[in-house]
Amino acid sequence: MSSPGRTERLALDGVLTAEEAAATVAGILAAQRSDGAIPWFRGHHLDPWDHTEAAMALDVAGEHEAAERAYDWLARHQNADGSWYAAYADRPDGVDTAEPQDASLESNFVAYIAVGVWHHYLATGDDPFLDRMWPVVCAATGFVLALQQPGGEIGWKREADGAAVTDALLTGSSSIHQALRCALAIAEHREEPQPDWELAAGALGHAIRLHPERFLDKSRYSMDWYYPVLGGALAGAEAKARIEERWDEFVVPGLGVRCVLPNPWVTGGESCELALALWAMGESDRALEILRSITHLRADNGMYWTGYVFEDKAVWPVEQTTWTAGSLLLAVAALGGDEATGAVFGGLELPSGLEPDCCRQCR
Repeated sequence: MSSPGRTERLALDGVLTAEEAAATVAGILAAQRSDGAIPWFRGHHLDPWDHTEAAMALDVAGEHEAAERAYDWLARHQNADGSWYAAYADRPDGVDTAEPQDASLESNFVAYIAVGVWHHYLATGDDPFLDRMWPVVCAATGFVLALQQPGGEIGWKREADGAAVTDALLTGSSSIHQALRCALAIAEHREEPQPDWELAAGALGHAIRLHPERFLDKSRYSMDWYYPVLGGALAGAEAKARIEERWDEFVVPGLGVRCVLPNPWVTGGESCELALALWAMGESDRALEILRSITHLRADNGMYWTGYVFEDKAVWPVEQTTWTAGSLLLAVAALGGDEATGAVFGGLELPSGLEPDCCRQCR
């Protein structure tokens, strides 16, 4: 179990004590399998994006060996084309196999490895780890960019038969924008320039900022509201204007953030991600207010319920997910000044990419 001494920096007034943070970290560690995989919870499936988020949370708690085992799991089970499946069935301890539960290949799930790898490196300074993971990141980035459309947006996924789904999701593309910037940071650190990645990141950021028509309309979902900020495509006055525009629609005072309108359902993951976006905007006070509002989701064992239906006063679904706990720890770490977390979510030190000439003409 993670000790309070290792989680003192995760103490945040009104959100977590060091002892409570240690219990949350212990809950994630208990869910991690011996092969390094981190499912949603024991007996449930794993997906590559949430697995990575949970690994990042382990790093902010100083559990670097456990986080590294999570990344090694991804390296071992990467497909030949650089991808991972959208979901894997849970396996018993001691069985290091990866049985796909959903054999489609989602672009934002694949891209997120770059965020996790760069975060782990910044947290540890482990150059051999970065050397080992560089081919993994390169292959994953190549898979993702093969789905980029002429307008800069990234196609959602490939079906199990390999057919490309070229429709783009704003949330997914915004997450990929962050991942491309982290991949570029790794390349820059290694002194291995990737001009194609720079152009791709620039075109994607341009599409997110100025061309909403290039994405499927998912505006009912809070993620589509804040993810352009969280993924770093919007900053400054643009970010503030976007968040203010729909604040009253999505934020339920004292309870958290709705997942989807008009449902009376607040969720921990969306609340913590909004807090991260607010922190990146320089609004730490509002970020703290959001985190304090979801303490009602904390379970007695230190994990967090996924969501709460406030009209029924009921927890739903009845599950405590590693990624909800992980998102909370990452948000707390950012507010607490953790340098690695600040670098990947603050974005000030990440390369921004280059807009092609055709994109500049759209301004």
